[in-house]
Amino acid sequence: MRYLALVTDYDGTLATDGRMPESAVTALERLHRSGRRAILVTGRLLPDLQRVCPRLDLFDYVVAENGALLYTPGTKETVALGPPPPPEFVERLQALGVERVDVGEVLVATWVPYQTQVLQAIRELGLELLIVFNRDAVMVLPPGLNKATGLRQALRKLGLSLHETLGVGDAENDHSFLRQCECSVAVANAVPSIKREACMVTRGEAGAGVAELIDELIANDLARLRGRIARNRIEVGLDVDGTPLTIPPYGMNLLIAGPSASGKSTLAAGIVERLVARDYQVCIVDPEGDYGTMQGVITLGSHEHPVSVNELLALLEDPEINLDVNLLGVALADRPAFFAQLLPSLGMLRTRTGRPHWIVLDEAHHLLPAEWGHTERTFPQQLGEAVLVTVHPDHLPPAVLAMIDLVIAVGEEPRQTLSGFARRAGGELVWPDGLDCEPGCAVAWFPAEDRPPFPLGIIPPQLDRIRHRRKYAEGDMRYHSFYFRGPDGRHNLRAQNLIIFAQIAEGIDEETWLYHLRRGDYSRWLRSAVKDPYLADQVQRIEQRTQLPANESRRLIRNLIATRYTLPA
Repeated sequence: MRYLALVTDYDGTLATDGRMPESAVTALERLHRSGRRAILVTGRLLPDLQRVCPRLDLFDYVVAENGALLYTPGTKETVALGPPPPPEFVERLQALGVERVDVGEVLVATWVPYQTQVLQAIRELGLELLIVFNRDAVMVLPPGLNKATGLRQALRKLGLSLHETLGVGDAENDHSFLRQCECSVAVANAVPSIKREACMVTRGEAGAGVAELIDELIANDLARLRGRIARNRIEVGLDVDGTPLTIPPYGMNLLIAGPSASGKSTLAAGIVERLVARDYQVCIVDPEGDYGTMQGVITLGSHEHPVSVNELLALLEDPEINLDVNLLGVALADRPAFFAQLLPSLGMLRTRTGRPHWIVLDEAHHLLPAEWGHTERTFPQQLGEAVLVTVHPDHLPPAVLAMIDLVIAVGEEPRQTLSGFARRAGGELVWPDGLDCEPGCAVAWFPAEDRPPFPLGIIPPQLDRIRHRRKYAEGDMRYHSFYFRGPDGRHNLRAQNLIIFAQIAEGIDEETWLYHLRRGDYSRWLRSAVKDPYLADQVQRIEQRTQLPANESRRLIRNLIATRYTLPA
């Protein structure tokens, strides 16, 4: 199953005039029988919801008070997700003539046209509270609480992530959670802004629309939307016209191949970084320890600590954890057997939770050598959302290569790399006339499509940019250094990085400082050598302020550099 949980609003979505139709009730019963979960998110206070909805048992969790209260129907347990409302705020609303004030454990609610009095009370009392509108309802919450934050709490208890969810809503306060769900749906009676953002709109209104959605979900897991939700697609590089080449986050397997030191890990790290940034859980099987410095990724294993499958599976139970499985403690000859144990375990975890969303196999030929006799038994019919990185694609088993949807060849001989893949996979490579691999580019090929191989621009990971920034700040830029020489060449002071530049700038004589400033030398160096156009633009503005005193221009430029590159004080 692709979508493991249905998340639905109540009023206007599941219910009309506070009541669920029988068609929606029976649809939710079928949803549970299919093995899926159901979560209700609503702006109502819990006692009010219990009064109008006798079938809360149809939901695994209820997120009430617009995200501020979590209720478990099975145990009757409630958990407030924020502080209680200040008593003086409620008293002030009543003093201002607000006739109806509903007070929950966290939420305070009233109705239009009392929003003016609500704002007045907040301002008078100096409170940090947020006003949320839902059609004619006016809800007041602590900042940072909404339906999306409450939904995350419910999903965490279920061991699921937002990427396993299908959300459906109708009104303004549904934006927060619908934007977070992997697929968002609007019922036919939804407000226009919800319909514009939704991935699809039901034919039926309210409860009838939800029943219609559940029927399609059970029948085919919303197959018509597979791969077509643009907001979820992941960038893998830049196409020939400079636009991002994107792939859907599900149903794709990638192979990145090329000689050593050709940039395979850089390309793979960029893809991983973008997956992590979008909250897709990633499990990296890392034989050489190349991914240990990635932000947002926890490394398990080392030379001294061999990884156990049970240990890593326990960590992956948390949807917030991305894992780098360092195999340096596992002997090279033992790695195929380790992976043979790991892959079925990851498959079972995926069946239950939908995660990890992506598996990255670096040095894949170490884990799946062609001569290893257990490949057919180890691999499922569909690998599912994997990135394989290897020097030798022709050293991988044909059964594995047959599952690859996109091949990216890096290095100086992409034609040779892709030819080796095609021979081993049993396909045919037709190389286009005039296709060359320019520096900084790769060649991509969809082997099952009619499109011939094409150049692909590499998008480096942010980590590389951070490493380069460290070089510019602290390292030796060698022949890209800046030289303070002055109008008569009286100096030859070399600034081999930004720290030294800032130190010299502070102490150099005013004539030399202004000489380079008036010539625009500082911004030119930052643009061409440091390759930081933003900083160069800011410094250029300072250079153009000819009436600025020398000490002030020094201070401004040094502060800009220190802020952007976190230089030592």
